Amino acid sequence: MRYDYIIVGAGIAGLYAALNIPENKNVLIISKEPLWECNTFYAQGGITTAKDESDIPIHIEDTLKAGAGLCDKEAVEILSRNSTGVINDLIHRGFEFDCDEEGNLLFTREAAHSTARILHAGGDATGRKLHIFLMQNIKHKVLEGAVVTDLLCDDGICYGVTVRYKGILQNIYAKNIFLASGGIGSLYEYHTNAKTISADIHGIAVEKGIELKDMEFTQFHPTVFIKSKKARKLLLTEALRGEGATVVDEDGKRFLFDFDERGELAPRDIVSRAIYRYKQMGHQVYLSFENFDEEFFKYRFPTIYKNFQELGFRVPKQRVPISPAFHFMMGGIKTDCYSKVLGYKNLYAIGEVACTGVHGANRLASNSLLEGLVFSKRAVEDSLLSEKDIKRKEFKIDQTPLVKNIDKKMKNLLRETMWNSVGIIRKRDKLIEAAQVLEDIGKKDIGRFLKLRVLTAKKIVESAIERRESVGAHYIED
Repeated sequence: MRYDYIIVGAGIAGLYAALNIPENKNVLIISKEPLWECNTFYAQGGITTAKDESDIPIHIEDTLKAGAGLCDKEAVEILSRNSTGVINDLIHRGFEFDCDEEGNLLFTREAAHSTARILHAGGDATGRKLHIFLMQNIKHKVLEGAVVTDLLCDDGICYGVTVRYKGILQNIYAKNIFLASGGIGSLYEYHTNAKTISADIHGIAVEKGIELKDMEFTQFHPTVFIKSKKARKLLLTEALRGEGATVVDEDGKRFLFDFDERGELAPRDIVSRAIYRYKQMGHQVYLSFENFDEEFFKYRFPTIYKNFQELGFRVPKQRVPISPAFHFMMGGIKTDCYSKVLGYKNLYAIGEVACTGVHGANRLASNSLLEGLVFSKRAVEDSLLSEKDIKRKEFKIDQTPLVKNIDKKMKNLLRETMWNSVGIIRKRDKLIEAAQVLEDIGKKDIGRFLKLRVLTAKKIVESAIERRESVGAHYIED
């Protein structure tokens, strides 16, 4: 099989890329699970956009500040200056953001934004609404239940991918390969990511010598309900705090102001560390919704209302116990400002799997969906401007077993190690211990999928050890 485009992943970046590829192109979208099982589907908060021309420099400044001086300024400017364009494109195609009675777009505010500039849809169902909209508008072929096990690379060209589909390994070839596989959530014991997000493609990148950048910058969301048996823990969107929810202890004290004068609206890394430390001191921590009228809460946050009512919480009257959990990877496969993977003629990385330089050391809230839109569109534009004559090249299929009996036990050890030693607050000796644990796991008779996870985890630990000073989401305490 040979295509013009293969897109690995079916979140916002992959689907919006497909939406921008002309219908006369032969495109294959590869999805591990049913299309809806991705981080985009579960995204609650919304999409950042510059409200108007005058807000662009302010949005840029907010993003740069959140990134703690490590953002690529050119990439941030591209993100903000193209924000209204992609939002207007979605609206023109028929997507409906939440509006007031006069039809004006409703904006909300989240932490570290200096103004309300975040659009939402269906209250707290922005990701789900947008994902369904994109799925309904895609005209290209989708292969569901297929897992990429290898990239077919040689001398600066990616010729295609190896996939396992219906139990059979096969090679699929294309002129352009777009990686849109998401982040690394499954590496951590507590995370908010979809079950498909397992860092496989990052591990393959390590194998191929593709550069990963900023891997030490792993973002933890401060308000997550982790008392669930499911791997994906229930996120409580930052928009709640933007609209008036408060973080309190068992006595109702808003203790965050003891750590930062901005309280609940401080950047995520600060809030996460404050909650983590406070819990270590023996306190209980809750998210309180006492400032909300119940009807408004049901209207503005219908998903959260439904989920927690089903769990037995009488929100908004009753507060919910919270903890930080892994949420987003700022680093990833290093790309240029057109999302092209450095050193490759026809390989692109878009969305959370990529490191465009937009996020620096700490992602500004709700910039992630925007990044997926802006840079996937730029990747398509670049690919169309440079039509490639990629000659056919056959590759043997790697028959290494993908899963082995020992994997489940070792995977749990990996996740516990990453959470305890490479988490919210890091110590150098613990990082070195973690590196050794990962080295030992990698030497065992494990399957290929777990080996790829270990390669990604090792890269995170190595990057954390190399960066000796605290900055953004990387907080090291010695």
